[in-house]
Amino acid sequence: MKPIGDIDVIKAMLSKAREKLKTARIDFDNERYDDSVSRSYYAVFHAISAVLLSKGLHFSSHGQTLGAFNKEFIKPKEFPASFTKIIEKLFNGRQMGDYDIESYLDADTAKEDLEEAEKIIDACETYLAKIYKVSKDYWKE
Repeated sequence: MKPIGDIDVIKAMLSKAREKLKTARIDFDNERYDDSVSRSYYAVFHAISAVLLSKGLHFSSHGQTLGAFNKEFIKPKEFPASFTKIIEKLFNGRQMGDYDIESYLDADTAKEDLEEAEKIIDACETYLAKIYKVSKDYWKE
């Protein structure tokens, strides 16, 4: 596939994803588990949005973004099918952490979400490096 999205915009989106992940770690370290889970989701959201942009796709809602990622990248097996459930779990955790008055998000959940977000962002960076023909470190420069 020849990528369509502007590489500089994609790089900025991946930078935003890494920034959110860093904030998720800080929140985790400070025992703010609701916020850590929320930031882990947003880190993944920015990374999959960057992947979608590589095909010239951009959406105005989270639901559309998640659905398009599944259709364009999970179903054709560009990314593991297991990512669908992980992303749904992250989305639901974000909803709970941001909106529920009594949240049940704990350290174990937040830690798992951080690890899963890292895995997905890493996969997105690897995929984008391959199609844009740059080193994976390019995204972190």
